[in-house]
Amino acid sequence: MIAAIQTELSAMQLDSVFDMVLNGGPLMIPIAFCSVIAVAYVVERSIRLRGGELGSKSYGERIVALLNNDGPDKALEACQSGAKPLGRVLGAALRRTDSPPLEMEQAAQDAGAREVKRLNANLRPLLIIGMLTPLLGLLGTVWGMIQAFSNIALQDGLGKPEMLASGISQALVTTAAGLAVAIPTQAAHFWLKGRVDRFVRRTEDIFLDLQSGIERLRAKRGGAQA
Repeated sequence: MIAAIQTELSAMQLDSVFDMVLNGGPLMIPIAFCSVIAVAYVVERSIRLRGGELGSKSYGERIVALLNNDGPDKALEACQSGAKPLGRVLGAALRRTDSPPLEMEQAAQDAGAREVKRLNANLRPLLIIGMLTPLLGLLGTVWGMIQAFSNIALQDGLGKPEMLASGISQALVTTAAGLAVAIPTQAAHFWLKGRVDRFVRRTEDIFLDLQSGIERLRAKRGGAQA
C-alpha cells in the first residue's frame, strides 16, 4: 500500500518551477501580473530617486555659492534650470528673499512637503502590491483546498491520502508565490523610502546654508541703506 502511494506521488511530481506555477491555478495569473508591475516599478523608481535626479549635495552647494557670489537672481535661475525637487524647494525660499524670514521659511517648508508627498505617493503601488499578493495567495490556497476536498468527496477518495496530499500541495503554491512576490516588493519599498528620507535630510541641511546666505545678504542690504 505504501509503495503504491509513493509511486503515485512520484508520478505527480512537477518537473520544473514553471510546471509548479502552472499547476497553481487561475490566481497565479494576477500574482504573476503583480510581480511584473513590481519589477518594472522598482527599476523605474530606483532611477528616478537617484541623488542626481532629486538634487545632489553638490547641486545644492552650487546654488548656495551662486547666492553668496552673484545674488539671489542667479541662484533662482539655477534652481529653475535644474528642474529638480531640491531646486524647487530652494527656489521657493529664493523667491521670498525680500519677505520676512518666517514667511520665507514657511514657503520652503510648504514646497518641501509637496515634494515629499509626491515622492511618497509614487511609491504607493509597491505598498499595495506588497499587501495584495499574500492575500491573493491565501485566496488561491483556500480555493484549492476546497477543490481538493470536493474531488475527494465526489470520487470517493476517503482512505486515499495521496489525493488529498497532491491537492493541498497544489493549493499551497499560490501562497508561496504570493509571499515570494510580497517579500522583495516590501523590501524594495522600504529601500526606496529610505532614499526619500535621505533627500529630506539633505534638503534641510542645504536650506540652512541657504538661509544663512540670505541673512547675510539682508544684513549687507541693511548696512548699505543705513
